[in-house]
Amino acid sequence: MKIGIITNFLDESSGGIATYTHNLIKNINRIDNNNEYVLIHHTKNDIAVYKNNDEIIIPIIKTPFKWLLWRFFRLPISFINNRYYSLDMVHDTFEIGPLTFNLPIKKIITIYDLSAYLYPQYHTLINFLLHRLLLKRAISNANRILTISQYSKDAIVKYFDINPNKVVVTSLGVDEKYKVCKDRKILNSTRLKYKLPIKFILYVGTLEPRKNVPGLLRAYLRLAKKNQIPLVIVGKKGWRYAEIFKTIEASNSKNMFIFLGHVPDEDLPIIYNLASVFVYPSFYEGFGLPILEAMSCGCPVITSNTSSLPEVSGGASILINPYKIQTLTKAISDVLSKDELRKSMIEKGLKQASKFSWEKCAKQTLEVYNGR
Repeated sequence: MKIGIITNFLDESSGGIATYTHNLIKNINRIDNNNEYVLIHHTKNDIAVYKNNDEIIIPIIKTPFKWLLWRFFRLPISFINNRYYSLDMVHDTFEIGPLTFNLPIKKIITIYDLSAYLYPQYHTLINFLLHRLLLKRAISNANRILTISQYSKDAIVKYFDINPNKVVVTSLGVDEKYKVCKDRKILNSTRLKYKLPIKFILYVGTLEPRKNVPGLLRAYLRLAKKNQIPLVIVGKKGWRYAEIFKTIEASNSKNMFIFLGHVPDEDLPIIYNLASVFVYPSFYEGFGLPILEAMSCGCPVITSNTSSLPEVSGGASILINPYKIQTLTKAISDVLSKDELRKSMIEKGLKQASKFSWEKCAKQTLEVYNGR
C-alpha cells in the first residue's frame, strides 16, 4: 500500500505537531516493511525522515496567507487527480486542510484536541474561525480519525455525534533522549551554559493564553516572598504574551526570573534533570507531552486537573485547579520543602512515563493504516 503523509509542519518546525509527525514517521519506518510511504511537503530540507522516504514537494507560493493557500488550495488540487501520485491513502497530521474536501482517496486525520473549536480565547481569531467552519466537514470526510488521548476522543464523539469506532486513540510517546542523567560533567556543563542555579522551578511550553503562564507567575510571586528559588521559563513566544513580561517587570522579584526562550533539543532533557520541580498549569491540553518528558528525566511534576492532564499524569503528579493561584503556590512549596514527597513523585513519574513510547504510537497508527 502506498501511503502519503502530509508533513509541512516538519518544514516549519511547528512545535508539538512537528514532534508528533517526526517521531511517528521515524518509528513507522523502523517497524513497517510492508507499506510504501511518501512525504508530502513544500520545502526541500535535510531532515532525516525525508532521506528514508519518497517525497512529493509542492512548492509554497510566497504570498499573504501562504500557509492557508498551500493547505487549502494547492494540496486539494494536487490530490484531485491522484493518478499522478497513485496513493492508496493520505494521512494529514493536522485536522483541517486538504482532506477537508471530499477527495477521491482514503483519508485519515489526526485531531489533537478541540480547543481551537471550543475555546476562542485560547486561539487566534483566524484559527478559531477555520475550525468552526471546517472541522465538522473534515471529520465527516475522514475515513478514520486519530487522536492522542481518551479525553480528546470522548470530546470528538460528544461534540460531533459520531461513531466511537471511527476515532482511535494513539497516545504520544517520549523520545529516548528524555532520561535520567547522572553524568556530572554534562549536568554541570549545561548549568554553566545557561547560568542555572542549584535549585530552580521550571516551565516549558509556548507562551500563549491556554498555557496559563500569567497564573504561574502570580503563584510564583506569592512563593518568592518566602522562598528565593528562581523560575526558569523555556519556550518560544506564541501570541498574547505581553502580560507575562509586564508582570515580571512590575514585580519586586524580576531578578528571580530566567527566560531562556527556545533551547536546542539536545539541551532540554538536561534542563529537566537539573530542575527541582516542573510546573505545567495549562487550562486545556489534548495531551501535555512536557509532563511526560519531565517525568522521564526524574523531575517531579505539578500540573492541572483539567482536560487530558490527569489521564496522562496517571496519579504521578500533583494536580491543581489552574484557576486557584493559592493551590498552585502551596503545591510548589510542598514539593520544594518535603523530601519524601519529592522522592515519591520522582519514582511514580518514572513508572508512569515508561508506559508511553513512540513505537507504541506507531504500531497503533499502523493498525489503522492496515484497516484494523
